[in-house]
Amino acid sequence: MRTSRQDLRRGLFQLAVMQGGYFTAAQAREIGYSYQAQHYHAQQGNWVRVDRGLYRLFAWPVGAHDELVRWTLWAGGRAVVSHESALDVHGIGEFNPARVHLTAPRAFSKRAVGAVIHTADLDRADIENREGFRVTRPVRSLVDVAAAGADSDQLGRAIEEAQDIGLLTPRRLRERAEAVDLKAALRIEQALGRLGL
Repeated sequence: MRTSRQDLRRGLFQLAVMQGGYFTAAQAREIGYSYQAQHYHAQQGNWVRVDRGLYRLFAWPVGAHDELVRWTLWAGGRAVVSHESALDVHGIGEFNPARVHLTAPRAFSKRAVGAVIHTADLDRADIENREGFRVTRPVRSLVDVAAAGADSDQLGRAIEEAQDIGLLTPRRLRERAEAVDLKAALRIEQALGRLGL
């Protein structure tokens, strides 16, 4: 059974909507676009070639988190935005990472110059969905930066800020840190102590 052009466009659009307007060449192929058709659409300007094997629909507005969508697609959807990058998404703290931080399953082996790849098997409860990417929740993100040895003053300010806007309670943060990483739990406990929490 042949798929009509309208069905192909609809399928691609539905996929791109969930990914901030982006899609990979492999995803387009799965929908039914041959490599020749992909080349045609890129040449005609219907698709914008962003990187090797990565496209964006023409006229799709550029979003605040486009870089995170692109890195997630680079990782085949297996990585989650985490650590300082996740705190930046949540608007917590002043970490300003120079590179995107991603957490991927332990078996993940890809490496890239523009990203810091951490490996861990994350609980579903530690992850939330955003438009085109997944990100660790604030509590898990704070535990991750504490485990990575974040500056104690920065960590304390981020914890205080997250609590002030209702994203965590000290009890929940302590519990999650103890469950994930004892070194992080100690650093978080010290930060909470300085904050009088």
